[in-house]
Amino acid sequence: MRAAIGRMNGITAPSEVFRTFASRMAALAWAALLVFWVIYAVDHYFAPGESVFDNPLSRYFTFQADSNQVASLTGVNVAIFGIVITVASIIVQLTAERYTGVARMFLRDKLNVRVAAYYVITCVIGAWLTIAVHNETYVPRATLALMLSLTTGGIVLMMPYFGYVFWFLEPQNLVRRVREGAVTRASSGALEPDQAKCFEAQPQMLLSLEELTDIANNSISGKDKIIACAAVDSLKDFALEYLKVKPQASEAWFQVGPKIRSNPDFVAMDPEALADIETRHTWVEWKVMRQYLTIYNEALASMRDVNYVIAIDTRYIGEAAAKANDEELMHLVFRFMNSYLRSTLNARDVRTVYNVLNQYRKLVSSMLEQNQPEAARMGVKHMKYYGLVGFEMGLDFVTETVGYDLSALAQHANELNSPAESAILADFLELDRAPFVRAQDKALMGVRRAQAKLAAYYIAVGDIQRARAIAHDMRDEPRERLENIQRQLASVENKDFWEIVDRGRNFEYMPPEQRACLGEFFSWLIPAGEA
Repeated sequence: MRAAIGRMNGITAPSEVFRTFASRMAALAWAALLVFWVIYAVDHYFAPGESVFDNPLSRYFTFQADSNQVASLTGVNVAIFGIVITVASIIVQLTAERYTGVARMFLRDKLNVRVAAYYVITCVIGAWLTIAVHNETYVPRATLALMLSLTTGGIVLMMPYFGYVFWFLEPQNLVRRVREGAVTRASSGALEPDQAKCFEAQPQMLLSLEELTDIANNSISGKDKIIACAAVDSLKDFALEYLKVKPQASEAWFQVGPKIRSNPDFVAMDPEALADIETRHTWVEWKVMRQYLTIYNEALASMRDVNYVIAIDTRYIGEAAAKANDEELMHLVFRFMNSYLRSTLNARDVRTVYNVLNQYRKLVSSMLEQNQPEAARMGVKHMKYYGLVGFEMGLDFVTETVGYDLSALAQHANELNSPAESAILADFLELDRAPFVRAQDKALMGVRRAQAKLAAYYIAVGDIQRARAIAHDMRDEPRERLENIQRQLASVENKDFWEIVDRGRNFEYMPPEQRACLGEFFSWLIPAGEA
């Protein structure tokens, strides 16, 4: 199962790699031996010369004492070892210039150590064997046969090992290996009751997280989107794995130990803020999302897809926090989502704001589904705030997007009969108030359309009271504006927008039964007898 999952993700599981490595090496060895013995047997039987041997095996293993031949055999092994070391060193060095920690990982890998040990042992045996052969007197046959076997193994080992080195240094495999190391250190440290051992594991875990950040940032600089996204996803995977062991963690683990207090992400924090994340047991998650914010700012305006992935992965962490009922982590997730929005608004990158808001809406929707009404209300208030900020900055589409997102959340809260619905509707109805002015109708019209759409839904499900509340909020709108809103909403019959969008649906689309209720809603605002 693990190997199948690895193949699905484009990453081969280590056990499968080792099996492939061994099978290829065995195939090469058997192929070489088969060819040799077939040809040798042909020579023995068809061109025997002056031979007294009954079969090829007895003839071959009648060794003669000749130390020069043994010395040349040793030279072959030394040369092969030199080729292997040279090729591996060049590849590792080239990779290490781009990704931090590569040399350390390479030297700690068990297979790399075993291959190097194999060649060293073979060379040492060969060196000692050259002195053990005495001309015309004594041949250590078993040792010489072992030397031939080791030399054969070393030759056939080269190609599979080169394949393994290239596989080992593939960026996605490096990312996976760093993440697994971080998970292992966090799990062992969190479950360790001894404070000193907890503090020993903390800096090792932080180093792995920062290595993933470096890989992501370097990939962004090199325009390598696939690797950057893989590093971002690995941080999310680490956080989700950590949340599984967090409930069993010792109290000592949640303290920011002395070896990580000097870390740039902690040393710059106000002492009170640092004490808060210790009390809230969120310093690990804070570090993960602090890495996200660093990557987010690096990718902003240069690789937007990475920004989208960060927003998606942060949402996943928030959803896991809601499932685990970790209130402090939910608050932390909202703070970082807000930070993404602030950075993006400051960069005036409307498209990225649009996509981040999509993930924000999904996060709040998940809070509603997991019966976290307080967290949902908090998220809605933040969304409303950034909608107003967008309006003040002249980014009308941001405000309009927030309007439709709040409309969708209010509708979802109604479908779930959530206690957060009234608060969500109240915040939604405040979105089009001061500091809006009539001279700037574009954002206001978008919010009003979203409100009218929600009112039509309420009428369709029989919640007339809330539909009336929306009508009361829109009572002072000019007749011409109301007619324009009704006409625009009624004309949208296709749910698919005419461009490719992540949201998958036109903002203004309503199912036929909901669209049919528009007339009743606008009749409350535009009496039939009014001129």
